[in-house]
Amino acid sequence: MNEHTLFSYLSEYWLTALSILGLLVASGFFSGTETALTATSRARMHTLESNGEARAGIVNRLIDRRDRLIGALLIGNSAVNILASSLTTSLFLGLFGESGVVIATLIVTVLVVVFSEVLPKSWAISSPDRFALAVAVPTRLFVAVVGPVSSAINHFVRLVLGLFGVTLSKESSMLSAHEELRGAVDLLHREGSVVKADRDRLGGVLDLGELEVSDIMIHRTSMRAVNADDKPEVIVRTILESPFTRMPLWRGSIDNIIGLVHAKDLLRALAEPGVEPENLDIVKIAQKPWFVPDTTNLKDQLNAFLRRKMHFAVVVDEYGEVQGIVTLEDILEEIVGDIADEHDLEIQGVRQEADGSIVVDGSVPIRDLNRALDWTLPDEEATTIAGLVIHESMTIPEERQAFTFHGKRFIIMKREKNRITRIRIKPAEGLPSDEQG
Repeated sequence: MNEHTLFSYLSEYWLTALSILGLLVASGFFSGTETALTATSRARMHTLESNGEARAGIVNRLIDRRDRLIGALLIGNSAVNILASSLTTSLFLGLFGESGVVIATLIVTVLVVVFSEVLPKSWAISSPDRFALAVAVPTRLFVAVVGPVSSAINHFVRLVLGLFGVTLSKESSMLSAHEELRGAVDLLHREGSVVKADRDRLGGVLDLGELEVSDIMIHRTSMRAVNADDKPEVIVRTILESPFTRMPLWRGSIDNIIGLVHAKDLLRALAEPGVEPENLDIVKIAQKPWFVPDTTNLKDQLNAFLRRKMHFAVVVDEYGEVQGIVTLEDILEEIVGDIADEHDLEIQGVRQEADGSIVVDGSVPIRDLNRALDWTLPDEEATTIAGLVIHESMTIPEERQAFTFHGKRFIIMKREKNRITRIRIKPAEGLPSDEQG
């Protein structure tokens, strides 16, 4: 081999080696980019874009068409890996003959796994937002070129899968925005980044659209109201001694709500010259009542309260019968809660006993108890603890009767007619879920 031939061979050898190295770098770029753009925070990117970061806008537009992006990156990654493998095999065949195929396979596998997959993906997942911003511009250019091919392949894949009855959703996510937010908040709470109180408030906001006013209303059995046919001085005393600023006014029966009395309106009327409690016409100062269906969800009811600038509504069922009342404060409490400390039980009707059990009034809402104690009792079929016991036992229990379900032991402490008024709850302590005593 003369000097010119040797120089040409060495030049070709090093050129091939550098090409393989460049292809491995390109493979690492595609792998890291796929990981970063998949794991990056869309909320963070939207914030950066709003603050004027142009690359964040590019990232958002790439993520908006995720299937096209991933398809383009996979095409690029597959192409460079195949080309790198071919060049390496060709190079080692020239150096080692037939055995070069085995050697090339082993070397390419190690290089691709370590330097083109594990290393760039580990780097990208450690700081996905920063990595995504760094690769945004070249990725946009690559996707602009290869994107049409990726879209065609995706369309072909959908057609093939369609032959087997498989339909791919075109939505970017199988979860709703609310479910994604809820999952993120729960995860951050478990990791210790979000305290329980903040998790409950955020969860309360997300639950507004799923709850109905019947879930949080003050039931008619607990509703404080005044009878328009009572003596005026009795009505005045009842309103002024009440802890509430607004009270419904009824006549004949509780289902006939004729007005809403505001304590301030009452005081203004009493301040008028010549007006005494004995000659006050309570109906004249009462406001017109606002009736809402018991199936109205809390999100709509909150918006209605704000739109009408009202704080109080009477809840009726489909037959027009009064079921209870709901206030703006009731809805706000679903968001902010009424627990002063996450370790203290300060719900009305809940008492912690020395033996670790919880004594609960039957009318206590399941949601309030879950939020206070971080329990997971179901509230789909019943609103109150008494309702849950009746639903699970499929009967109206007697006093001292006990049931075990959902990991808790429920002991009926007091019953008035057909109402369960007090229940003791304690851990099931390994008892079978269907045991009944």
